[in-house]
Amino acid sequence: MDDTPVAIVTAAGSGIGEACARRLSDDGYHPVLLSPSGSAVDVADDLGGDGFEGSVTDPDDLAALVETTHERHGRIDAVVNNTGHPPSGDLLDISDEEWYEGMDLVLMNTVRMARLVTPIMEERGEGAIVNVSTFSAFEPSPDFPVSSVLRAGLGAYTKLYADRYASEGIRMNSVLPGFADSYDVDEETRAEIPMGRAARTEEIADAVAYLLSEESSYVTGQNLRVDGGITSSV
Repeated sequence: MDDTPVAIVTAAGSGIGEACARRLSDDGYHPVLLSPSGSAVDVADDLGGDGFEGSVTDPDDLAALVETTHERHGRIDAVVNNTGHPPSGDLLDISDEEWYEGMDLVLMNTVRMARLVTPIMEERGEGAIVNVSTFSAFEPSPDFPVSSVLRAGLGAYTKLYADRYASEGIRMNSVLPGFADSYDVDEETRAEIPMGRAARTEEIADAVAYLLSEESSYVTGQNLRVDGGITSSV
């Protein structure tokens, strides 16, 4: 066991998750990475971290990830709850099964992870969790109905958890990305973004790293938009 801080990042095999893993590694964290495809294992090998194959929708995979990390390193300092995209479609055409699939993917993953890591963070008297959400969490988009509805719930959970565990030295915040360059963004969508471009995944990772760092030690329960100005609420 050494004094190197340990950060778990899920869905870390590519895109925003991989960018977060690389940024946190640069910041001195030992990265522990998960992805369903196993690509997180390759990223972890490149960074000198630990990689696991598994899904954030499987409680057993999450439990094994946290238990193994704690056994190997004796600590978990930071968690980035990143996921893929839930099902989409016309609002009333989305099936019950798709709603439940979305809930497992973008809300229950955070609930389950919090149950697992909170006792470990309580032992140390500190810890930080960041959830990667979406810009449509508080301005619902008909293009992303499942994500909009369930990630609004994630925002509420973030605030409830943050208030409950602030006195224990544990913080939780969410980052709300807009469109990122890990996916194709068409010209019509790009024209709707005030900054005129998609985010670089590294820019989202910068915000995540800030919320995990000591520089944000008095920030908790927040939902930080990193969307190039595409949302309009104040």
